[in-house]
Amino acid sequence: MLRRAATVLPALATAALVACSAAGAANTGAADATGATLRIGSKRFTESYILGELLAQTAAAQARVEHRQGLGNTAIVLAALKSGSIDVYPEYTGTISLEILKHTQPATLEQMQRELAAQGLGVAIPLGFNNTYALAVRGDAGSPRKLSELAARRGLRYGLSHEFIGRADGWPGLARQYGIGAAPRGLDHGIAYEALAQKQVDVIDIYSTDAKISQYGLRVLEDDRGYFPRYDAVLLYRLDAAQRFPAAWKALRALEGRISATDMIAMNAAAELHGQPFAAIASDWLGRHPASISAAGASHAAAAPAPGAPASVPTLWRRLFADDFWPLTRQHILLVALSVAMASAIGIPLGILAAYRPRLREPVMAVAGTLQTIPSLALLAMLIPLLGTIGTMPALCALFVYALLPIIRNTCTGISGVPQGLKQAAAALGLRSTQRLKEVELPLAAPVILAGVKTAAVMSVGTATIAAFIGAGGYGERITTGLALNDNTLMLAGALPAALLALLTQGLFEWMERGFKASAAARAPARLRA
Repeated sequence: MLRRAATVLPALATAALVACSAAGAANTGAADATGATLRIGSKRFTESYILGELLAQTAAAQARVEHRQGLGNTAIVLAALKSGSIDVYPEYTGTISLEILKHTQPATLEQMQRELAAQGLGVAIPLGFNNTYALAVRGDAGSPRKLSELAARRGLRYGLSHEFIGRADGWPGLARQYGIGAAPRGLDHGIAYEALAQKQVDVIDIYSTDAKISQYGLRVLEDDRGYFPRYDAVLLYRLDAAQRFPAAWKALRALEGRISATDMIAMNAAAELHGQPFAAIASDWLGRHPASISAAGASHAAAAPAPGAPASVPTLWRRLFADDFWPLTRQHILLVALSVAMASAIGIPLGILAAYRPRLREPVMAVAGTLQTIPSLALLAMLIPLLGTIGTMPALCALFVYALLPIIRNTCTGISGVPQGLKQAAAALGLRSTQRLKEVELPLAAPVILAGVKTAAVMSVGTATIAAFIGAGGYGERITTGLALNDNTLMLAGALPAALLALLTQGLFEWMERGFKASAAARAPARLRA
C-alpha cells in the first residue's frame, strides 16, 4: 500500500503543481503589467488594519498604493513580504526579535536590521507607541493582580488567541517562567473579551492598546517577573521598496514617533466601540496631525466622523448590499468556478484511471484524502512562498486541492458501477476501450460523477472564505473583518450570501443531475442496439 501510494503521490503532486504554477505564471505577468504600486499589508486585527490604512493614505500622494488588508497571522503576512507580494507592513519589535528572528532575548533595533538585511528585509520608522502583550482578568474584588499569582489558582480557565498559544514569546515561555500548568483554550482575539465578560473563561491575552480593556473594566495583570518585552510598532519592509518608492518612503518617515499609545487606543476604540471604518479613522488622525498628512488623507479628513463619535450602526440589510457586495460576489464565484474546473480536469481522469486499474484505486484515494486533511491556513502559508504571491493564485490552488477527493471518488465509483453486461455487449459490437468509455461508460456514470462535482462545488463555496486571509477577496473579507471587530452584523453579511450561494449551487447541480439521469439510461442502450 505505501509503495503504491509513493508511485501515485508524484502524479497527483505534479498535476497540482502544474495547474497552480501555470496560474501563478499568469498572475506574475499580470502583476508586472500593473506598473509600480506600493503594496502595504496588514494582519487580521483592528490595530493592524488601522495602521495599514495610515501608511496607505500617507504614501498615496507620492505613489500608487494598494492596501492588502487582513492577511492573517505573522507567518502568512511575512511570507507575503518575503515573496514580494507586499512591500511593507506594520510589525512590532518583540515579534520581529523573538518570533521572526527566533532570539531568546529581545534584540536591539540595530541587531535586527543586520540580521534582516541578509533576507532582503529591513526594519525602520518606530511609530511611537509600545503595544505589548499582557494577560487580563475581570476586575472583580477577588481577582489576581499579578502574573505570579496565577500558578496557585488552578481552577482558572484560560482563553488565549491561537497565535499567542503557538508563539515562542507567548504562552509556552510565559507558562514556564511563571509555573502555570493550565491548558489554554484557543479563542479568536475578537471574541475573547465577550467570552471573559460572560464568564466562559477567566484569563485572556490582550494587547496593551486594546480599547476594550476599559470598556469591560478589566484588570491587566502586572508582569512582575518582566517576561514580556517591548513591542514597539515599526515598519517591516523589503529593502528594495525604499529604493523603488523614495518619495513615498520619505512621506512614511514623517510618521516616525508621532503615534502615541493614547492615540492608538482612541483609534482602536473608534473602530471597535463606535463602528467607524478603518479608512475614516486613519484620515481623521492624519487630519489632526498636519505634519504627516498626505493629500489623500486631507481629502478624506473633512468627511471623517469626529474622533470617538459613535457612528450609526448599519442594519443587516444595508451591510448585505453595501457597495462591496457585487465585487465580493464576483470574486467568490470566480474562486469556486475556477478551482472546481481545475479539480474536474484532473480528478475525472484520475478517477477513470483508478476504476480501470483496481490496484491503484486505494493509493489514489489515500493520497487525495491526505491532501484534503492539510489545514487550510497551513496550506496557504506553504503556497505563498511556493507560488511567490498572495491573493487569487494560492487561494485557487488550496481550493483545488480540497475539491479533488469527491470528484476522484465519485468518478471511480460511477465508472466501476456500470453493469458488466453492458460492457461485454459493447465489446461484442467491436467497440474499442476508448469508444466504450466515451459511448457507454461515461454517459451511464455521468450522474454519479456530477454528484461528486456538486459536492466539491458546494464545499468550495464555504471553503473559499479562507481566501480573505491572503487578500483574495470573496465573502470571507466581511467575515474576517467582523471577527476582528467582534461585529456580528458584518459577519452575518458575509456568511449569509455564502450560504445562499451554496444552496443555489446545490440546486443547479441537482437540476443538471435530473437531466442526466433522464437521458443517460436511454442513450447508452440505444447506441448498443444500433
